[in-house]
Parts: sequence; structure tokens; C-alpha cells
Amino acid sequence: MPKQNSSSLFEHLEVAATARHEPLAVRMRPRKLSEYIGQRHLLAPDQLLGRMIAAGRLGSIVLHGPPGTGKTTLARLLAVETGAKMHSLSAVTSGVKEVREAIQWAQDLVAAGDPPPVLFIDEIHRFNKSQQDALLPDVEQGIISLVGATTSNPYFAINAALISRSQLFSLLPLTVEDILELLDRAVVDKERGLSLEKSQVDNEALRFIATACDGDARRALSALEIAARSNAGSGDSIHITLDVAKQSYGNQRIGYDATGDDHYDLSSALIKSIRGSDVNASIYWLARMLQGGEDIRFLCRRLVILASEDIGNADPQALSLTVAAMHACEFIGLPECQLTLSQTVAYLALAPKSNASTVAISQAIKEISEQRLLPVPNHLKDSHYAGAGMLGNGEGYKYAHDDEDGVVAQDYLGAEKSYYQPVPRGFEIQLQKRMEELEKQLRDRPD
Repeated sequence: MPKQNSSSLFEHLEVAATARHEPLAVRMRPRKLSEYIGQRHLLAPDQLLGRMIAAGRLGSIVLHGPPGTGKTTLARLLAVETGAKMHSLSAVTSGVKEVREAIQWAQDLVAAGDPPPVLFIDEIHRFNKSQQDALLPDVEQGIISLVGATTSNPYFAINAALISRSQLFSLLPLTVEDILELLDRAVVDKERGLSLEKSQVDNEALRFIATACDGDARRALSALEIAARSNAGSGDSIHITLDVAKQSYGNQRIGYDATGDDHYDLSSALIKSIRGSDVNASIYWLARMLQGGEDIRFLCRRLVILASEDIGNADPQALSLTVAAMHACEFIGLPECQLTLSQTVAYLALAPKSNASTVAISQAIKEISEQRLLPVPNHLKDSHYAGAGMLGNGEGYKYAHDDEDGVVAQDYLGAEKSYYQPVPRGFEIQLQKRMEELEKQLRDRPD
């Protein structure tokens, strides 16, 4: 019988001991692509990434999507499926030195006749420009197959030069059915999972976890593991009910990046819902931002802008109410100010809409930028300084308050222009009538 190598034995025991303490989400990571759940829109044989895997040539790719969608796992499986060696870096803890060392490792492998290895960089958006630029020469020469992973929009977070040399693949949140398949597997797996019987976990408990995790497999597996451990004290009588699942899931804060895509996408959804007069959608997006920890001042600024940009004079009170809400939020803070924001958002969503003022100022600014500037008519020029009279400034000006109607017919611009066009909604209906009356009075201008 061959003698057992003691160092190999101890190493094996250490690995086994470490594995026992790994979280369920780590233990259940797929070891081959056939175990991978979700992202069928990328991995189907007729899709680009599926064809790249079948051909055994990855090139350089960027995987982007929300947390828990399997970016890191997919990167590792890509190396496994193509038979390439892999080196991993985290942009959070690595710098140019580590990148150059990894590239040198790749160059040595290729020089020795090996295929280009996979260099996986997690959170690649955290690399600055110089760190990303250090990757370009070897990406271009095919020395490495770069696989970057990011939760941010790559067009905002990654250098254009690196984007142009990479294929972008968007990973979507897993569906409820995807998560249920993963949870079912974790429940019964005797090697890596919880090794429970299906009868010990209620279906409604699994569905609650699968729904509440918002497409994040890691959160779902963590919640399931907590539910199982919280029942471990009762020996063989483990029973994960819906109530146990809810208690184990806790009051986790929804995934939200207040400086990234979530910030911009949700604020865009909020503004567009208010503009579209859907009060319920507006309240929902407001709640999502509040629950995610969005900056209250940012919300107030956006609402003040919207009150002028999208409502304007169709309801002049909207701006006053929104400014008052801004001051109230500053004064009382969270959590009470969410009531003020809800009141304001509901009012703005239901208010009549007009962008007439927005169109007017935009058109005027465009003409000023592109056309010859109009001189100020002499009778409108400042006449309150010595010598103004000698220049003819203010000569012939008619004081509006001297007229019984407060309106005098004189030229105020020196050209015929029409910028402000009230819409037939809200208070602007009255403004339109007022404009027509004034135009009649101003039409008879002196030569």
C-alpha cells in the first residue's frame, strides 16, 4: 500500500474544514456550465456568447448587470469551458502593479505555447483610466482574454477604448422560477446544500424567498441558509414555514446604488411618470428611491425643476408647493418628510402639464446662439446716468402705468418673434386669452 503524503493529507483536511464553513451561496456555485441557472438569452447555442464558448475563443468581454446575477461565476465557468487558465483580480484591492504582474504571467504562458489565459477583473469600473489603459496592448494582441464584471453601466464606467475592444453582455436579474430551481437544488443537495427533505420546506416559503430576493441568487440562498440554521436547534424537526422564511429574510434594504445606474434610472422613471400624469407609478418610483436611501435634497431639486419644466403656468401653484416641500423636507428630515414628498409627487402628477415655458426659453437661447443679436431699441435703453440723454437713450419711451389699461403700444424688441405659446390646459387657457388681448393692444406700434 503506497504511503500517504502527510502534507497532501493535511491540505485535504484544511480544504474540507474550510468548505464546511463556507456560506451556502458559495457552496452552491455551479462547477460546470450545465449547472448554471439563468441568462439563457446569452448562453443559448445560437447566441453570440454561446457560439464563442463553443468555438473555444472568448476574446475580451465585459459582463454587466445587478448583483447576484452570476457574473463572477459565469467568468469562472467560461475559463473552465474553454480550457483556459484563469487569474482573478479585484479592482477594489488591486492596482497597476498587480495588473502588470498578471499580464506578465499571461505573456509567459503564451510564450510557452499555452492558449491565451483568462484575466478576470471584478468591479472593473473601479479601475481608473490609467489602470484600464494598461490592459489595452495585451487585449489588442490577444495575449489575454479579458473578462470584466461590473454592476455599473459600462458605457459610463469603462474607457471607450477598452469598450471598443470588448464584447458587452448584459446579465439580467434571475426570474422567480430560476431562483426556485436554485433553492430546490440547495435544499436536497447532500454534498454542498442543506441535505433536507422537500417535506421540511414549505413551497410558499421558497416562493416568498424567490420573490423577495429581487432576482439576486446570493440573497436568496443566504435567506434560505438563515432559515435552516434558525431551526437547527430542534434537531431533526427542521420545518421552514412561510413565517420562518419572512423572519429569516428580515428587513433587508433593497438593492440600490445611489451613485450609479439605479440612481439615474429610477429618477428618470419618477420624472417621466409624473410628466405622464400616472400618480400611482410616480408614488411607486418615489418609494423605491426612498427605500434605497436616495438623497432627499436630490429628490427635491428634481421636483422643483419638474414643476417649471413640465407643469409651468398650466398650474403656477405647483412651483410654490414644490419649493415649500423642499423647505419642509430640509426642516423635518426623514422619515416624516416622505409624507411631504408623497403629497407633492401626487399633486405634481395630477396637475395639468405644459412645457410652453421650457420650449420658449430653449428657442430663444437657440436663436441667440445661432443668429445675429438684436440691438436694444434706444427708447428701452438705460437713461439713469449722466450723458444718457446725449446718446438718445430712453428717448420716446412710454411709461406703461401712465395708460389706464397699464399697456402702451410701443416696440419692445425690434423684431417680430413668437416664443411663448400657451397650451390649452389649466391656467394657460386664461393666459392664452390674455396674450390675445395684449397682442391687439400692442399691434398698433409707432413707426
